[in-house]
Amino acid sequence: MYHSVDDCRDDPYRVTVSPERLQEQLRRLRRRGLRGVGMTALLEARALGTDRGLVGLTFDDGYCDFVDNALPLLRHYGCGATLFVLPGRLDGVNEWDPLGPRKPLLSERGIRSAASAGIEIGSHGLTHVDLTHVDDRVLRAETEDSRRRLEELTGREVPGFCYPYGTVDRRVADAVRHAGYRYACAISPGDLTGEFALPRVHVGQADAAWRLELKLRLHRLRRRPSTAPEART
Repeated sequence: MYHSVDDCRDDPYRVTVSPERLQEQLRRLRRRGLRGVGMTALLEARALGTDRGLVGLTFDDGYCDFVDNALPLLRHYGCGATLFVLPGRLDGVNEWDPLGPRKPLLSERGIRSAASAGIEIGSHGLTHVDLTHVDDRVLRAETEDSRRRLEELTGREVPGFCYPYGTVDRRVADAVRHAGYRYACAISPGDLTGEFALPRVHVGQADAAWRLELKLRLHRLRRRPSTAPEART
């Protein structure tokens, strides 16, 4: 689970990795015989039993720096990814973060550019709100309207959803399923399991090779066995 790929000197929420660090991490994947893919590709391969050597890569929030900094590196290393964006904040900034720098978000053109490059586009909701604390009307808009807008924007199916802040409960997961998505990504979904509560490992600037290995091992230990695939980074 990545977010921003940019200068990370002012990064109070630890959501940024530098292009140099991302390159190091992708290079390590290649050396281990692993390849990054988007979530739909990972899930489809898992269903066929052909997912060996594949790693799900996700980028939350839809920052402009994805197209400028992350996409060229993904192309260079032959990786795919899923980019979760906010169609209610096109050309906006990360207003939900009270601390730290204002980071610009992708425009319609930027999202289309990523999609044209083979990046899977998913919804992160409309405006980046905690869906466990909103009423049913807002929940429908954040799930259903965001999917519709993105499909109109890209001309493609939007199969995946990513819960803002990683927070999810049964009501929210059911709303995402009802909205027509095929899967949804969380962080640590608690007792929820299955394709609408896929856990992920946060990746940050401090994650050199040994930290990534440790995070993956701890992630496997803290997750109880499930028939659902897990997104690994």
